[in-house]
Amino acid sequence: YSSAASDVYKRQVPFLFTSDNGVFSKDKIDFGSLNLVKVLLKNYDKKNVNALDVGCGYGFIGISLSKLLNSKFDMVDVNNRAIHLANMNIKNNKVDAKAFYSDALSNIDKNYDLIVTNPPIRAGKVVVEKILLDSLKHLNDDGELWFVIRKDQGAKSIICLLYTSPSPRD
Repeated sequence: YSSAASDVYKRQVPFLFTSDNGVFSKDKIDFGSLNLVKVLLKNYDKKNVNALDVGCGYGFIGISLSKLLNSKFDMVDVNNRAIHLANMNIKNNKVDAKAFYSDALSNIDKNYDLIVTNPPIRAGKVVVEKILLDSLKHLNDDGELWFVIRKDQGAKSIICLLYTSPSPRD
């Protein structure tokens, strides 16, 4: 389907995404992912960064940001169908990205300037916390973690956790 991302933050860049059964929000771009991209583009002024999309699904966030930030994206997911779709969408949208399997960040062995995620809330609080805390360990010194979680799905407790956790570099 054609993406509403073309109008995200008035960039007017066309995207085409293929989705299918077995992936999150298969029929449309979900509200949280769309807003994460929109808010990031409005507030993040860096280009040509090395970035990671955790829980990429069919690739909306990573592909959109790769193109609009002119950046290289690694994209990971635990769902092989999602990885297949993401790689197909990477090719169709002609971006510098690759999607591969990783359970959270288990297969990640480098650091990034930017990590983005719309974490899988339905996987449970332990999984979401692991994704976010492990992401902090894979940021470059000036790197940033951007994520979206609804207030009624634990956003306040996640923010407290991230602010009270010891620095991953300690």
